[in-house]
Amino acid sequence: MSGKTTTIDPGKIMQIGTGFWASKVLLAAVKFDLFTLLSTGSKSGVEIKAAIGLHDRSLYDFLDCLTTFGFLEREGLLETAKYSNAPDVDMFLVSDKPTYVGGMLQMYNNRLYGFWGDLEEALQTGKPQNESKHSDKSLFEALYADEKILEEFLAAMGSVQMGNFATLGNKFDFSKHKTLCDMGGAGGFLSILVSQSNPHLSCTSFDLPPVLPIANRNIAAMGASNNVTAQAGDFFEDNFPTADVITMGNILHDWSKDDKVMLMQKAYDALPDDGVFIAIENVIDPDRRQNAFGLLMSLNMLIETTDGFDYSATDFEG
Repeated sequence: MSGKTTTIDPGKIMQIGTGFWASKVLLAAVKFDLFTLLSTGSKSGVEIKAAIGLHDRSLYDFLDCLTTFGFLEREGLLETAKYSNAPDVDMFLVSDKPTYVGGMLQMYNNRLYGFWGDLEEALQTGKPQNESKHSDKSLFEALYADEKILEEFLAAMGSVQMGNFATLGNKFDFSKHKTLCDMGGAGGFLSILVSQSNPHLSCTSFDLPPVLPIANRNIAAMGASNNVTAQAGDFFEDNFPTADVITMGNILHDWSKDDKVMLMQKAYDALPDDGVFIAIENVIDPDRRQNAFGLLMSLNMLIETTDGFDYSATDFEG
């Protein structure tokens, strides 16, 4: 017999198996705020070392790893090298830019990295592996009890969906609608970004009382006070505010199927006949073969929640 021989190698296995190495290198760079430092101009290894407090040992291994991954650009070698940000990093990982998405990476590093170490236990028990594991408090009770942790969590939730929120504001036709209410609005970013593209809309960001000071700070900082207000409430206990459009950004995946349906029913009851309900999620493809991020996010709901899971568009329509 003749024909092509298929070569099978362990490359993919080892790439995924050692993926936490690469992940931790990036997360460390974000924690050190390295990319914000380099946004002011290229710097040598010695300058970087002094600025963020690194040790001589493995300094260049660390910086050159970031270079091989494409996060940094480099001219020269070792002691003669000058490092600068790659264009995508300069856009999305400089902390004082409105396009910053590092909030989610900071939370991955500070919270989720350790919790995912117990994935095997989660898969065997079906129980969350976060702060609630050694406490009688739920995830949200634990988060909302500490404003600093809560603010980091809300910044993370906002940063992971900033692109989607902006796309929603630019692509969806809001011209026939006057009011929007974002249920579980967290830091208020969906309402802020949608209102920036649709200044005729009056937007309400609805969440639990501890969130309001954080949301109000974001609304004021982003100059949205004329169009966006924050409202306190519990979407399980309270009726939804009436609005032409009701949105939920990464809300439904926190809860069981019954709770998902209940929240959608409450949205339906609060909307007028021509109202619109919009859910923003990391939707899994119908065949469950392509969107690995959606599946990983669903596993993250296993780590983080009692009953939450992500779903496909087919599930949502059902």
